[in-house]
Amino acid sequence: MRTWRDGDGTLTVGTDPGAREVPLRIAASYRARTRGLLGRDGIEGAMMLTPCGSVHTFRMRFPIDVAYLDRKFTVLAVRTMKPGRLGLPRLRARHVVEAEAGAMEGWGLRPGVRVELRATAPSASGA
Repeated sequence: MRTWRDGDGTLTVGTDPGAREVPLRIAASYRARTRGLLGRDGIEGAMMLTPCGSVHTFRMRFPIDVAYLDRKFTVLAVRTMKPGRLGLPRLRARHVVEAEAGAMEGWGLRPGVRVELRATAPSASGA
């Protein structure tokens, strides 16, 4: 099992030649997972919280898409959440990917799709 660190990476949706690559921010430390997308007005690409089985959108400024991933990075469920909501925990979920509402549909991210995540470099700021 891989140990993730805070930093940047790439989320690849699909395996065919038309696979979509999306910039990814990885939040693996307790501090980074707790902060998540709070205090932001949007996000370019996506953010992965790991380990994580559920999320909330309290004090968020914009609606988000949430994808729950299992250990093998297969999408279990995708939900759109408005600010001020509490998501139900997913028992098999080990990672959560968040993006602006509507983005995941454009990427073709849906239940049953397997994604690939690659870390490029650890963050120097630690946040």
